[in-house]
Amino acid sequence: MKAVILAGGTGTRLRPLTKLLNKHLLPVGKLPMICYGLGSLQAAGISDILLVTDRKALGDFASFLGSGRDYGVSLTYRVQEEAGGIAQALELARPFVGEDGKFVVLLGDNLFEESLKPHLDAFRSQPAGAMVLLKQVPDPERYGVPVFDGEGRIVHIDEKPAAPLTDSCVTGIYMYDGTVFDIIAAQSPSQRGELEITDVNNAYAAKGKLEYRHLSGWWADAGTFRSLLEATRKLMGDLP
Repeated sequence: MKAVILAGGTGTRLRPLTKLLNKHLLPVGKLPMICYGLGSLQAAGISDILLVTDRKALGDFASFLGSGRDYGVSLTYRVQEEAGGIAQALELARPFVGEDGKFVVLLGDNLFEESLKPHLDAFRSQPAGAMVLLKQVPDPERYGVPVFDGEGRIVHIDEKPAAPLTDSCVTGIYMYDGTVFDIIAAQSPSQRGELEITDVNNAYAAKGKLEYRHLSGWWADAGTFRSLLEATRKLMGDLP
């Protein structure tokens, strides 16, 4: 199985730091943020990884990570020329992944405790479709929130709902089969002019092909100063 790490974006909530560096190269504990995703994938047995970033940051990633050899992986790079959303960035992975294979996608600012391997093994056994990983959080209204039917299947994901129906959110860890690229191609930009990953996941849900599993360990999207600090404390043993 191959993997895609999405590491673009402007990081507006972390300015002025992100005027100097791409968000995913900011230090979290002893390492730049991007290293934790690479390490999680390598530990789960995935070594063939595509990193998608913007033109401005490409040189910094290539200079720091190189071929990925020092991290036990093989890296390929693609450039997202303009900010058009997560799904648009993911579409750039089509030549890398191919049309038939399953693969995993990480948003590069997602940091988490537990191994990906059991989740990847479950997805490998899934006949077709997609899988998302969920996490219970105190503030689900900040994220995409799954809506379940009476049988416990996801029928829809509400993006940042004012009144969430559950306390679980969809994390930035997704698994797809090759049909995802046709689904992306059928999407229209949202009101903010981007191709939204929630719309892609909802297309799978509408077909009854969106499975899920729960993360039990800690998880953070290190996209704000507070979440960046919390992730640093977790990774450094909660230093004072």
